[in-house]
Amino acid sequence: MTSWEMLAVFLSITYLVLAIKQNLWCWAAAFFSTLIYSILFFDASLLMDSFLNIFYLIMALYGWYSWKFGNITQIEKELEISSYSFSKNIKIILSLTIISLCLGYYMANYTRADYAYLDTFTTVFAVFATYMLTKKILENWLYWVVIDAVSIYIYIHKGFYLTAVLFSIYTILAIIAFKQWKKEYISFDY
Repeated sequence: MTSWEMLAVFLSITYLVLAIKQNLWCWAAAFFSTLIYSILFFDASLLMDSFLNIFYLIMALYGWYSWKFGNITQIEKELEISSYSFSKNIKIILSLTIISLCLGYYMANYTRADYAYLDTFTTVFAVFATYMLTKKILENWLYWVVIDAVSIYIYIHKGFYLTAVLFSIYTILAIIAFKQWKKEYISFDY
């Protein structure tokens, strides 16, 4: 555990708390926490996690823009929560699983990556879940519950204990966020 990991954890918690509240500043906290994690994970041979955090840097910028200007139908109104159908989520899960298996095979056989399949699984699903979050898709939080739970295992085994605690907190907060966003989403329907 380093002071860099501690700072990344603090910024990551700040990001998630602000995202739950749909506060635009969540994306600034996300940007800086992911910058730190990109370096830490690369040094620990979690190559897909490092790649994922570089992706998060870009998505932090896109997320800020999407939340600020994403509702083009109504000027000066921020993006509202929406939802995918059950069948669309099943298709997404099947597609992402196939992609994860293919990339995991490559990572396991042609790189020095540790936990190649699990690391790839969490990365592939997190890329899509991040996109869903930038579009305020309700189910993104359910994806995060699974991603975060699997990530806990990886981080414990790689010695990122504080990050494992962070992902335990993430798992709990993702459940809370889903309930809060669902309540708000249902109120939009009426």
